[in-house]
Amino acid sequence: MFKRLWLLFAQVVTTGLAVWFIVTALKPEWTDGSASQTKPLTSTVTVQEAASGAGTAKPSYREAVGRAMPSVVNIFTTKEVRLPQNPLLDDPLFKNLFGDRLNERGGTNKQTSLGSGVIVSAEGYIVTNNHVVETADQIEVALESGEKATAKLVGTDPETDLAVIKVDLPKLHPITLGRIEDVKVGDVVLAIGNPFGLQHTVTMGIVSALGRSHLGVNIYENFIQTDAAINQGNSGGALVDAQGNLLGINSVIFSSRSGGGSLGIGFAIPVSMVKTIMEALINKGKVVRGWLGVEVRDVTPEIASKLNLNRKDGVIIGAIVKNGPADKAGLKPGDILLSVDDKPIRSMKEMFALIASLQPGQKAGVSILRNGHETLFSVTAGERPPAGKRGR
Repeated sequence: MFKRLWLLFAQVVTTGLAVWFIVTALKPEWTDGSASQTKPLTSTVTVQEAASGAGTAKPSYREAVGRAMPSVVNIFTTKEVRLPQNPLLDDPLFKNLFGDRLNERGGTNKQTSLGSGVIVSAEGYIVTNNHVVETADQIEVALESGEKATAKLVGTDPETDLAVIKVDLPKLHPITLGRIEDVKVGDVVLAIGNPFGLQHTVTMGIVSALGRSHLGVNIYENFIQTDAAINQGNSGGALVDAQGNLLGINSVIFSSRSGGGSLGIGFAIPVSMVKTIMEALINKGKVVRGWLGVEVRDVTPEIASKLNLNRKDGVIIGAIVKNGPADKAGLKPGDILLSVDDKPIRSMKEMFALIASLQPGQKAGVSILRNGHETLFSVTAGERPPAGKRGR
């Protein structure tokens, strides 16, 4: 009896070992306990990544571009340039030989240039740079849809390098104006324009700095600096935020002397200034600014030391326009201009903005420092003359 039980036990063990061996060889995952524990964990992580977007989500600004792109136009300008007169026209011998055929070699030549613009109203008003259109005999714009139209010049403001043109087209898409007050250094921005004739090109960067001035390109400067690629043909185009709202008009680049391409530093005129200038140009055809008729310089530490000044704010008057508002009020070269209507002046930039904001005929209290004493003068602002007379 015992022997029979032992044989039965041995057969069961042998059969079990045989089954285990076959299963291990053919289905190893059935016997691998670590694999069965790891697989559900892997599945869980994958689901979590998919839910959060980690590893699969791709940041895109297609919605911002979709909102702003229809508002950006490409601008093509044409100008007729008179060719220099052929010197042989004054030679009697050549006149006898060739007669009137020499005159046929004179005449004019057409020059074309590229730029960009931004539609700011459904009535067809477009903002661009003054240097894009100022000398053009003919202005043509091309919409994103490919539709083209001839534009007429509404007004220009060389001192901010802004201009407004107008087209008569239906169903235009004016851009949404953003708020420069909400912009911070590091914000993502997109530049949209017509670089090198590559129509409706989009580049991306960040706001590198705000309030840039003293570049020496415009009289009134308050630029947004960006590293978004801006090249020739981008002038007048849009700088927009990540939602497609207009933050500025692309205007200036730092470029290499040899190639003329972008070096990663571009400047845009902020939307706050754009709004003020475009409204003046649309409503009046020009920008009216206050004027005192003075030439000024910042008070540097060197100037302060040389003049034994205890303060380094204000601007020093270097020259005064004869019979201008400042001259009539009694201001003199060498005076330190401290404030206008109780608003302190710490730099030329602040002074330009304060005086420009005055209306012609408006009286303003001007505080100056003369011979170590502060004195208050009443000045009646004039209207700033056209570009060329640089007295403020």
